[in-house]
Amino acid sequence: MVAAPETFGGNLDDVRAFCAVVDLGSVTRAAAFVRETKGSVSRRVSRLEAVLGVTLLARNPRAVSPTVEGLAFHARAQESLALLDEALETARGARTEPRGHLRVTASIDFGVEILPDLVASFRSLYPQITIELLITDSRLDLAANRVDLALRLGGAHPDSGYTAPILADLTIGLYASPAYLARRPVPTTLDDLAGHDVVIARERLGASQIRVSDRLGREARITVRPAVRATDYATVLRLTLAGAGIGHVPSLVAAKALAAGSLIPILPDWASRGGTLRAVSLAGRELPARVRLFREHVRTELTRSRSGWDGDRADAHAARGA
Repeated sequence: MVAAPETFGGNLDDVRAFCAVVDLGSVTRAAAFVRETKGSVSRRVSRLEAVLGVTLLARNPRAVSPTVEGLAFHARAQESLALLDEALETARGARTEPRGHLRVTASIDFGVEILPDLVASFRSLYPQITIELLITDSRLDLAANRVDLALRLGGAHPDSGYTAPILADLTIGLYASPAYLARRPVPTTLDDLAGHDVVIARERLGASQIRVSDRLGREARITVRPAVRATDYATVLRLTLAGAGIGHVPSLVAAKALAAGSLIPILPDWASRGGTLRAVSLAGRELPARVRLFREHVRTELTRSRSGWDGDRADAHAARGA
């Protein structure tokens, strides 16, 4: 059986003190360099010798000099300390400098329809940060999958092992394509929806109810018989764009198509509450700069999109009243 390699069980500050004595040629100068007393440095070297089981310094009343073992240890220790200092500098830089590799997970809805534009605009600002996307509706374990940030839709805060600030409050609106509205009348009341094809996500078979509210806080329930159902909102969006019916789609998912004129808001005063979008990361550590910057970029861009969507709703409302 091969014996396990022996590990160093001493104190790195003791190693640094010893290297300073060898480099500077005296305990006095080494003590001034490490900002300790001569006695403290001497004790550090003695403790290191005890841990290693060898004599590192030959001492006499006038000077100290490294032994053969001391010179050999000094050469390797200097290399190791240099590598460690470089690693520490890299770790500290990751907290403050925008660089490195970022692993982000998001649901299919968000990842397919929203995240590409966010990633592209973020990379244009920080090209030194590379990004890896894990697009799945499965809730990945962040530690096991080395995920820096999870963008998760829902209302609940995860357990105490995570931090999860809210990036955006979500609403789910009603939209239709110009092609659909060219052959069907535009609904002007909630009751009108009963006569339309409706496209929804993740609903039971048969008649379904959609709960909506307006800006005045009034609430209503709409009973609809969906013409098409899908497992995710990304597919609902595609079906709506194709003219399959009036889609019940999160405003963030619909925002790009709405801005392009590919979708038209239906009954824009009314929308369903869709919970929140949270940026989930592991608790108990300071986030690296690359993670903080991406999280804030997502928040800023979604706020801008939300403002534009609210403006479109107001325009639609004004046009309807004209």
